[in-house]
Amino acid sequence: MLDIKFIRENPDSIRESLLKKGDDAAAIDDILRLDEERRKLLFQAESLRAQHKRASKELGKIAQKTPALTTQMREVGEQIKALEKQIKQVDIQLNELLLNLPNIVHESVPLGKDESENVVVRHWGSPEEFSFNPLPHWELGERLGIIDFQRGVKLSGSRFYVLKGLGARLERALIDWMIDLHTEEHGYVEVATPYLVRREVMVGTGQLPKFEDDLYRCDVDDLFLIPTAEVPVVNLHRDEIFDPGALPIYYVCYTACFRREAGAAGRDTRGVIRMHQFDKVELVKFTEPATSYDELEKLVDNAADVLRKLNIPHRITLMCSGDLGFAATKKYDVDAWSPGQNRYVEVSSCSNCESFQARRANIRYRPAAKAKPEFVHTLNGSGVAVGRTSAAILENYQQPDGSIIVSEVLRPYLGGIEVIQ
Repeated sequence: MLDIKFIRENPDSIRESLLKKGDDAAAIDDILRLDEERRKLLFQAESLRAQHKRASKELGKIAQKTPALTTQMREVGEQIKALEKQIKQVDIQLNELLLNLPNIVHESVPLGKDESENVVVRHWGSPEEFSFNPLPHWELGERLGIIDFQRGVKLSGSRFYVLKGLGARLERALIDWMIDLHTEEHGYVEVATPYLVRREVMVGTGQLPKFEDDLYRCDVDDLFLIPTAEVPVVNLHRDEIFDPGALPIYYVCYTACFRREAGAAGRDTRGVIRMHQFDKVELVKFTEPATSYDELEKLVDNAADVLRKLNIPHRITLMCSGDLGFAATKKYDVDAWSPGQNRYVEVSSCSNCESFQARRANIRYRPAAKAKPEFVHTLNGSGVAVGRTSAAILENYQQPDGSIIVSEVLRPYLGGIEVIQ
C-alpha cells in the first residue's frame, strides 16, 4: 500500500508509474477526491467537538440549564455522530482504492509493455550440445516411471500430477539440499509455516483484494491456501516493531503452493511448469530502506547459486515495467535452460517490495533507540521452485538411453544414487 501523504504530494509521478505498468491512472483522481473529502469532514468534526467541549464547560457553570441549551447540545452531538459515520464510509472507500493500487516502479526498471521487453542481464554456463535430440521432462519422467500425469488428473483434474519412486525422492532431496544451502551458506533462518492463512494475511502481502479469483479459499473458515510461502513468512512480523540493529532478517521456508492460475489458460499445458499445486523453497528478507536494493542483488545471487551448484545453465532477467507485477518495485527472474523445450524457463522471481507490504501488514523498525518507528522494506524470491528445477535436472542431465545422471550435490541426499534409470 502506498502512503496517502506520498500520493497527495506526488500525484503526477504516481500516475506516470501506473502508466508504465500498464494500469489505469484514473484511480489517483478518485483517491485524491476522497482524501480531500475526508480531510474536510475531519475538520468539521473536530470543530464541532471543540464547540461541544466549550459549551459543555459553560453549561457546567450554569445552575439551571434551559431546554434551548440542552437541545442545542444534543443537536451538536448528533451532527458529530453523522460526520463520524460519513468519515467511516469515506475511509472504507479510500482504503479499498489504496489496497487495489499497485506499487510504484523503481527508476532503474526498463520501460516496456510486457515480457517481450524484459532485459537479459547476464548468462551463466553454456547449454550442452547433445549428440541426440533431447526430450522434454514429461516424456523422460513418464518413460522412467517417475512422473504420472494420468493419475494426477484422475485424482484432482488438469494441472496436477503424481511423483513416484525416484521422482518423489528427487524432489525431496532438492528441498532438503536447498534449505541446507540457504541456511548453512547464505545465512537464512529456516521456518515452517501453515499452508492456510487468514484473509488479513493475504491482504498484508497484496494477494487480496485484487487477486481473490486466483486463490483457493475455504469458505466455512474464510481461510486461504497460500500461493507462496512469502505470504505467511512476511506476516510473521505483522503488527511488530523491530529493535534497533535487528535488521536485516533472512528467512527460508519450504511449502506446497496453491494457485488457480486463472490467467494462464493455454500456457505451459504440458509438463510440470504451471501447476495448481507445486513445491517451492522461498526466501524472504526484512531490511532497512537504505540497504534494500543491495539486498535484492544478494537475493538474486542466492537463488542463482542453486543452479550454479547444480551446474544448470541459466540467465538473469530484469523485468520491464509492464511485466513487474502488483507488489514489486523491481524484479528479476532466474531462468533455467530447458534443452527438451529449447528455451529458458523461470524458476525464481526475486522482488523488492520496498515498504508496500510492510505498510499493509504494519511491520516497522526503530532506526535508533527512542526513534520514531519506520516501515521496513520486504523482499522475496524463490530459492527455488522445486518442480521446475527438477524438470531442468531431468532435461539437462539426460543420457542417450533415457537415464538421468544425478547431480553430485544431490547424491548424498539420494543415498548415493548416481543414475535414475
